Parts: sequence; structure tokens; C-alpha cells
Amino acid sequence: MMKVLAITLGVFFLGCVPTPKEGGSNEEIQPLVVFLVRHAEKVDQSRDPDLSVEGYSRADALALTLADAKIEQVHSSDYIRTRYTAAPVADLFDLEINLYDPSDLYTLAGELEAKGGRHLVVGHSNTTPDLVELLGGEPGPAIVEETEYDRLYILTIDKERVNTVLLRYGKPCSSLPRSISASSLELPQTSASALKSLHTLGLPG
Repeated sequence: MMKVLAITLGVFFLGCVPTPKEGGSNEEIQPLVVFLVRHAEKVDQSRDPDLSVEGYSRADALALTLADAKIEQVHSSDYIRTRYTAAPVADLFDLEINLYDPSDLYTLAGELEAKGGRHLVVGHSNTTPDLVELLGGEPGPAIVEETEYDRLYILTIDKERVNTVLLRYGKPCSSLPRSISASSLELPQTSASALKSLHTLGLPG
């Protein structure tokens, strides 16, 4: 009798254990963080140009900027200027560059949202803001084709909430927002006598 009861209770509790949905996974998708940039400066206006000297310097600056970002995947369109912009970051994190079709941003956006994690996407002056918008972010004004190469978007997407941060990296470009002048970017200088006074007063320097 006790043996029958034990078997019956075992079957009952097994039936109460939740099972994963068909085709699902026990692992939750990580929040999505996407870093998006346009390719760096190019050497000329041909269809598939190499990067210029300034462009290679900017690609290195991008890797330096993202050195602590824990990038998990790197994506680039299949052009020399975009692949070479992505290369220093891919090398830094020992990653392959995943190529995508810039004319099919819907597919790329869907793949990013499905994977979660941290991604760098290198694109073009028109596709980069478009992808930001597709992911639910704020693209801001159009990228200035001729001069603007220093824009860096950071999109954080968690449970359908999207946060957009727009930064600048590398050598500043001439196309600053109208509300910002070059002089406003200069850091205020503190004289030696003023620093001495702060230390004398016991205030943080």
C-alpha cells in the first residue's frame, strides 16, 4: 500500500514541474546593447574605397573607446571602409566580423533583438541612423555625409524600453551641433595658486 502511495505522489509532483515551452529555452535573452558608428574617413569618393590615414586613426580610436565595452559580436556591411573600421575592435576582442546587407536592415535589427548581448555595428551615413530608428532609438539629425565621422550611438534595449546615448569619439569633426561651439569644449584651466588655495582649505582638488 505504501509503495503504491509513493508512486502516486511521485507522478503527481512530476506533473506539477513546469516544462519549457516547445522550441523555447531556459536561458533568458540578455538585454541588448548596440554600439553603432558610420565607417571612418575614406581615401576617395569611389564605390568601394579604402580608409584614409585619418580613417585608420579613427578605427584605432574606436577600439580604444570600446576597449572596456565587452563587445560580443561585430557586424559590418561588406565594404572595405566598413570592414576596416570594424577590424580593430574585432581584433581586440578576438571576434569574426559578421557581414550584413545594408539594404536589408530589418533582418539585421531582428537578429540583434533575438540575440541580445553587446554588439558593434559599422554602417554608413544613411544606414546608421536608419538602424537606430528601427531598433526604437532616437537617430537625431542626419549625419553630414562630407564631414561627420565621429558619431557613436549607444542603444540599450531591455524589455521593450530603449535608451539612446549619442557620443563623439576620436578626432572631432567640424560638424558640431549648432548649440555647441568649439570654444565651449575647452576645459577650464585652474591656476596653480587656486589649486594651492583649495588644498589649504582642505577642499577636494
